[in-house]
Amino acid sequence: MTSVRDRARGCLLGLAAGDALGAPAENLSPEQIAARWGVLTEIERGGTDDTEYTIFAATVLLRHGHALTSEDVARAWREEIVARLDGPMRGAGFSELGTVEALRRGLEPPLTGRWHAHGWSDGLAMRAAPYGIFAAGDPDEAARLAETDGRVSHTGEGILGGRAVAAAVAVAMTGAPPEEVAGAALRAVPEDSWTARSLRAALDAAARTPRALLARTLHDTVVVKHYPWTDLAPEAVALAFAAYVAGGGEIEASVVTAANLGRDADTTAAVAGALSGAGRGEAAVPARWAERIGPVAGRCLPVVAGRDIRDVADEIVKGM
Repeated sequence: MTSVRDRARGCLLGLAAGDALGAPAENLSPEQIAARWGVLTEIERGGTDDTEYTIFAATVLLRHGHALTSEDVARAWREEIVARLDGPMRGAGFSELGTVEALRRGLEPPLTGRWHAHGWSDGLAMRAAPYGIFAAGDPDEAARLAETDGRVSHTGEGILGGRAVAAAVAVAMTGAPPEEVAGAALRAVPEDSWTARSLRAALDAAARTPRALLARTLHDTVVVKHYPWTDLAPEAVALAFAAYVAGGGEIEASVVTAANLGRDADTTAAVAGALSGAGRGEAAVPARWAERIGPVAGRCLPVVAGRDIRDVADEIVKGM
């Protein structure tokens, strides 16, 4: 039987592996990926801000547990991110950059997530997995905690993306099948939201489309082609869940499928890795990937430099 610790480690190790695998495919189309790699299956370099923000979110969560407030999260951002910046912020997404500027202007949540124009981004979804681990088996609480964090940096659909991922991880931590995990994500968001509509469309495509045609079908179904950026939360979350379901919840299949979809590939592969890793456990993460995942460099968030994602998973389990 897979233990809670094994599932927590699998979740965050899967996330970090997906982040690293998908990084070089970020902002590419499936056709561009195929022309360069055929199928991208091997980690070429380290992860991005997804892994570092996940570690940061877990650290703040463990200080406060279920009593976490948005004010706690905002204080941590000010003291551990904003105060340590020396020059421009490196490796962060638009929502994170906008949040830093809002905090510098003295704003408080939820205005910090509404002041900038990128509250719909997948920046919360990419770091929401620790809330699902911490509230394993309780998707409502996992979603609430993710939203508490998200009010600092996001609004609207950006918060819903984080709720969907956190709730789904909480259910995946019980060993539930992918269809049940995806159902938890849908229940965590309003039925008429953009996030829910994209999720339903992507899951339907994953269920009825041959694997060879899935990437193009998903791009035709949920990708917003006229928008110049790829970090839309409803799109990225939908692509990640489609890859997870198409991969049958198996870690390598889910992460490789997500990374080869392109768009915000590091985040979609990270989310697919978190979901499948929570379901299958640490031992199911391919050894050749796991050995490439070491302590993070702190290129984006110096405060987390030297932290290992496995140790963070252990800390969450101890704090549950």
